[in-house]
Amino acid sequence: LLPPGVSWPANLLAGLLLAFAIRHAPWQRLKDEAQLHLWLGTCVTLMAVWSIKTGIKPGLDFHLLGATLMGLMFGPQLAMIGFAVVLTGVTLAGAAGWQGFGANLLVMAAVPVLFSFALHKTSQRRLPNHLFVYLLLDAFLCSALAIAVSGLAGTLLLGVAGVYRWSYLLTQHLPFYVLLGWSEAMITGMAVTMMTAYRPHWLGTFSDARY
Repeated sequence: LLPPGVSWPANLLAGLLLAFAIRHAPWQRLKDEAQLHLWLGTCVTLMAVWSIKTGIKPGLDFHLLGATLMGLMFGPQLAMIGFAVVLTGVTLAGAAGWQGFGANLLVMAAVPVLFSFALHKTSQRRLPNHLFVYLLLDAFLCSALAIAVSGLAGTLLLGVAGVYRWSYLLTQHLPFYVLLGWSEAMITGMAVTMMTAYRPHWLGTFSDARY
C-alpha cells in the first residue's frame, strides 16, 4: 500500500537498525543451548500470535505484538533480530508483503521495543528497585503503552503516505489500540510475573539481587 517514496526509506532505516542490532547483540547469551532454544521458541510463538489477527481494511490489521515481553526477556538487540525472524516467517506465509517489510519492522518491532527499553531504563534510574515496579510498570503498563505507540506510528505512516484519509484513521483505526493495549498488558504482565517466580533466568532484564 505504501508508495516507493515511503517504502524504500523505511526499508533502508529498518536495515540500518537491524545491522546495528546484529553488531551489538549479546550473542554470548545464545551460546547457552537452553537460552538459544528459548529465543527460537519465543520467535515461533510470536509467529503464531502475529498470524492471529483481524482487520477492517488492507493494511489496517490488529494483533498482539509481544514487543515488551521480548525486550524484557532478551534485550532490545536480540528482540529486534527476533522480530525480523518473526516478520520473515509471517511474510513467507503470505500475511504481509515484502515491499512493506521495512515499514512493518519499524512500526511493529523497532518502535515498541525501543519505547519499552527506554521506559525500563528510566524506571531503573528514577524509581526504587522494587519487584512491583518491574511487574506493574516495566511489564504491564509499558506493554499497553508500547502497542499504543506502535499504533500511533502506523497511523502516522499511513496518513503521511496518503493511503487512507486522516479522519478515517483517527476514528476507525487508532482508537482500537487502546482496547488492544489491555490484552497486551494482561498477557505480558502475567507471563512476566510467572517467569519472575519460576524462571527468572528467562528474563535478561531481571535480577534477584536488584529486585
